[in-house]
Formats: sequence, C-alpha cells, structure tokens
Amino acid sequence: MSFFEKIFGGKSDAPDQKSFWKKIESEEDLAKAIENSYHHKIAIFKHSTSCFISKTVLRNFEKEVENLHPEVNLYFLDLLAYRPLSSKIAADLEVRHESPQLIVIENGKAVNSASHEDITLSQIV
Repeated sequence: MSFFEKIFGGKSDAPDQKSFWKKIESEEDLAKAIENSYHHKIAIFKHSTSCFISKTVLRNFEKEVENLHPEVNLYFLDLLAYRPLSSKIAADLEVRHESPQLIVIENGKAVNSASHEDITLSQIV
C-alpha cells in the first residue's frame, strides 16, 4: 500500500466490509429497500467512490453507526457504478441529488436528508 493510500484510502477500502450495509445495485434492491421502510426506518447512503470528501464522510459515519438501533436498515449506493439508480432515488423521493448524501425514509417517503459534513447519526435516530 502506498503512502497516499494509507492517508487517503485505496481502492481496497470497500464500504461493504462493514456488515451493517445492504447494497443497492438494482431497481429490485431499491424497491425492497423502499418496501422495508414501511416496516422499519431505513437510510440510504449515496457515496462517490472516487471522492476523498465522500470517503471521509463515509468513514466518520461508519464510526458513529456502531451503536445504531438494529431496527434501522442502512443501504449503500455506489454512485459511480449505479448512477441511474441514484437519479431514480432523487426523482422518486423528490430529494435533490448530492454526494455524499444520506436519505432517511419512512413509509416510502424521504423524511430527512443531509449531505457532506451534515451527515450524522442524528439524521436517523
């Protein structure tokens, strides 16, 4: 691992290493996530895997999440790999696209959203 990868993170820093993330990689995954919001509060973290700011916000958020209530389901969307899904989320939930972004959903509706340094656990709980 290079010096810069140690500081800024390399390609091996995959968020799916954290066990609490459920990936959104298809419209079916998104539909299941929205359906789950009728049973439990959910949150979707939209992340740009090539952006240093997004990586930093993601790491900080993951540190906070360790003590999250188990009834909250966290979903992860890689914006670069699944850009059409990101656009669909923005349109369907009527939330302006930002990156990084956390969207909290209950009963199929966005009830809160935050971006950049405003992303904290307090948006969910």
